[in-house]
Amino acid sequence: LMYIPRSSSTPKGMPSIVYETSAEGVGLLTINRPELRNALNWEAMELFAKAVRESASDGQLRALVITGSDGAFSSGGDLYELDQYSSRLDGARLATVMGEALRDLDGLPVPTLAAVEGLALGGGAEIALACDLRVLSETASFGLLHIKLGIIPAWGGGQRLQRLVGYSLALEWLSAARVLSASEAHAHRLANRVVAAGSALQVAQSIATQIAAFDPAAVRAVKRALQEGLSQPLPQALATERALFPDLWAAPAHLDASTRFVSRRNHQPR
Repeated sequence: LMYIPRSSSTPKGMPSIVYETSAEGVGLLTINRPELRNALNWEAMELFAKAVRESASDGQLRALVITGSDGAFSSGGDLYELDQYSSRLDGARLATVMGEALRDLDGLPVPTLAAVEGLALGGGAEIALACDLRVLSETASFGLLHIKLGIIPAWGGGQRLQRLVGYSLALEWLSAARVLSASEAHAHRLANRVVAAGSALQVAQSIATQIAAFDPAAVRAVKRALQEGLSQPLPQALATERALFPDLWAAPAHLDASTRFVSRRNHQPR
């Protein structure tokens, strides 16, 4: 178990970002500012970015789950603190710290999952959109509400939303500050699963553990092939997928699995 350094602004001396890993190689990053529905201040943003960077260098990591504490995912930026930083340079800093963090998250070679209970609003929704999979509690609320503050997403949320639901819906939702229920998010393919209230983390960790049980090189190849294919023309995407195959075919994980399969057939009664 590893904790990111403590935040003096979080009650009881608890860290504002907690990162831990299981024996199976499943990471868990928890946004831990429950007194503000896990809104991110400067310190929490820096610690979030650090946790993502550290997970990228963890060779044993096989999947990463991101969640929030105490029944909320994240309500976005902590306006009680950020309101004091109103210059253009402050805006650039805000866009850069978490924009880079979520780009790093998006670039992790392992699958990432958002376990969403309660609110995922503003920057919180942007974090969830940067994950590969999203598990939403049936009571979750999901929305990019930046327009209410006269701003737009700056951490990549607008572009990721558009790639998931298309230009027209993304424009409507961003321009009208639309908040989606969990069932609406699922209907528009923003959620992989909608689960009972209180069980989003458990289900997300169960999926992550299933992923972690398979050969990590093969899982990473799946993610790489699909991610690169998003931005490649079909012929190039097909070539990328084909190029990843030979090394996996000759690797011990495949050779052992194939041998076991053939052995089982050879030992069946005839």
